[in-house]
Amino acid sequence: MFRKTFTLSVLFFLCIGFAFCSGDNVKLEDVQKDPSTEDPTGGDKEEDKGTIDEDLVTENGVRVKAFAMLNLDRAGLEQVKLAVDAKDYDLAAERLLEYYRQAKAFVHPSFDINNVTVSDQDQLWADNGMQHIFQSVKGFDPLYYDRLNEDTGEKEIDWTYWPKKDNEIRWQLHRMYWWVPMGKVYYTTKNEEYAKEWVFQYQDWAKKNPMPTEEMVNVGARPNKDNYDFTWRPLEVSHRIEDQIIQFQLFLNAESFTAAFLTEFLINYANHANYILKNYTPEGNHLLFQAQRMMYAGICFPELKEADTWLNSGITKLNEQIEEQVYADGMHYEMDLGYHLAAIDIFYQALRVATLNDKASVFPQSYKDIIRKMITVTYNTNYPNDIAPLFSDGRQGSSAVMKRNYNGWLDLFPNDQELMYFASESRQEGAHPNYLSKAFKESGFYVFRNDWSKGVIQMVVKNTPKAGWHNQPDNGTFELWYQGQNLFPDSGAYSYGGDKAANQDRNWFRQTKVHNTLTLDGKNVNSQPKLVAWNAEGEGKTDYLVIENESYPNLKHRRTVYFVEKKFFVILDEAIGNAEGDVAIHYNFVEGETTSNEKNFYAATTFDNKNVALRCYAPEGTSMQKSVGKVSYEYNKYKERDAYAFSYKKQASESSVKFVTVIFPNKKAPAASRIVWLNQEDADAKEMHFKIFSAEYHIPYL
Repeated sequence: MFRKTFTLSVLFFLCIGFAFCSGDNVKLEDVQKDPSTEDPTGGDKEEDKGTIDEDLVTENGVRVKAFAMLNLDRAGLEQVKLAVDAKDYDLAAERLLEYYRQAKAFVHPSFDINNVTVSDQDQLWADNGMQHIFQSVKGFDPLYYDRLNEDTGEKEIDWTYWPKKDNEIRWQLHRMYWWVPMGKVYYTTKNEEYAKEWVFQYQDWAKKNPMPTEEMVNVGARPNKDNYDFTWRPLEVSHRIEDQIIQFQLFLNAESFTAAFLTEFLINYANHANYILKNYTPEGNHLLFQAQRMMYAGICFPELKEADTWLNSGITKLNEQIEEQVYADGMHYEMDLGYHLAAIDIFYQALRVATLNDKASVFPQSYKDIIRKMITVTYNTNYPNDIAPLFSDGRQGSSAVMKRNYNGWLDLFPNDQELMYFASESRQEGAHPNYLSKAFKESGFYVFRNDWSKGVIQMVVKNTPKAGWHNQPDNGTFELWYQGQNLFPDSGAYSYGGDKAANQDRNWFRQTKVHNTLTLDGKNVNSQPKLVAWNAEGEGKTDYLVIENESYPNLKHRRTVYFVEKKFFVILDEAIGNAEGDVAIHYNFVEGETTSNEKNFYAATTFDNKNVALRCYAPEGTSMQKSVGKVSYEYNKYKERDAYAFSYKKQASESSVKFVTVIFPNKKAPAASRIVWLNQEDADAKEMHFKIFSAEYHIPYL
């Protein structure tokens, strides 16, 4: 399978509530023709449209262009066609509205029009939206978007308002997260004010943010360039394509959803889909989202002439990209477990919506098989609470969402015993995998585990190839889970950048030295990984992993991880090469108080009954430094934590520098004196002998 190294620009997700993704800006060569002059059907203008005047708007506000976009020969549209042929466009619009109100609804895979409920968050966002207080990216408070128009002296929505220059605030504003909640409140209460306001905001946004045309991007002067880069970024366009399907269903029977507005809606919707058709993002999760949503557009609005083109485009992209973007071991190529889950959801939801709408045959069996491989990555790397490690641009997920995911995946694989196990409430059904530790060798994720219960000891190690924008320079890093606690969480992402301050925030959390790995002079590492050895034994045996990374010119990091009798870890780090400078090993603890002993190179947590002790053995001359670290579980939020580094001044004449670290998870962390390397001074030893508490362990050098 072809794998390519790629570069993504700036990103959210998702996701299941997807919120954070990298950027692809609107470019001069990507824009469409002026929709008022371009034939939307791609055919002969006179033959295809007859005498329809596309520029005509009736006194009642009906936009005649909508009828040129429709396949009026489609079954059910006979009365619409008769009115159009008679040039009675107001009547045609009324008949079209009646057609949609009586038509069978699009079967959405994650929204049921017959079972609409309003959560507390829905109600809050809807009511705030009525006051023009809009919720953009989660992590920031909603903002009041009414501003004084100096020309008119009146307040109006300012869709360019951007008080904190974080890109996600500006991008995600144009996903209109509050519109579906407004629709839910209208649908369940029939309070027309919500529908009236939605129509107003829809028209206001469309008026102030028209689709870019060549006239708007003349060389040298582009009015509102920055705004178009946010409003018409293809990811946001595709988000609106999907959400407006739901909004259409929720508001369709409202008084404010008039026949005239229907024509405006259909034109705008078709413009969105045709824009994506010409402006797909070249790669990455953005492309997957866009393809999935184009497929939805084609199925939901088959009355539009371009519907089959949209549908086939989305299907083709998804079939191509599931082969392109997924490694043979099942991992998505952006090396971010959160976006990996998002990719599964995209592929799964596309297959599900095809099945629900009698089009399952468009995806081959191999497509389904790859989805199953991807799921294997997820339940191996996830912790017993169904939360994934925070590697790369990861966020702390939701156990409830994961449980729903497993149950949904069972629809595709109804007899899968492992999925039954993870989907069941107490994991009493089905069967867990028949192995403990697992290596995903192509992508570079390695999982040590001593059990499948909630009391498991689990370490996930990351040593991945160069990937896209979401991946961080952290090869060799790990997280460690014990008794329901992540004891060494990754630093997370915090921000996707924006202005200088936002970019500095993002870069702090990306830097290698805030991960659990090795650095030279505190600089970021390159991603040039190699798997040297992997051995996973049965219960009670020692597993081991040997990986390398060409981290810097003339300095290779070789890390050997031993899972000793599946009780604790010994990590041997070697800095190999003639580079000189400060070589440091970094360990970032979970938030909470730690205790340390600089003389013995020791640090430990101080929780009640789930702790970890760390003791490092390093070359003479090494120093131990404690600093304030950070961990971000949510966007724009972080917690401080204790971070430790063991730093040694390496000379060019030293071909190798070694650090040995014992990491011992236990209910009560052992004191430094209870972790002893018995034969540390024996340069010819073939094994490392440790005594922890009263037990001795012999660990072979590899």
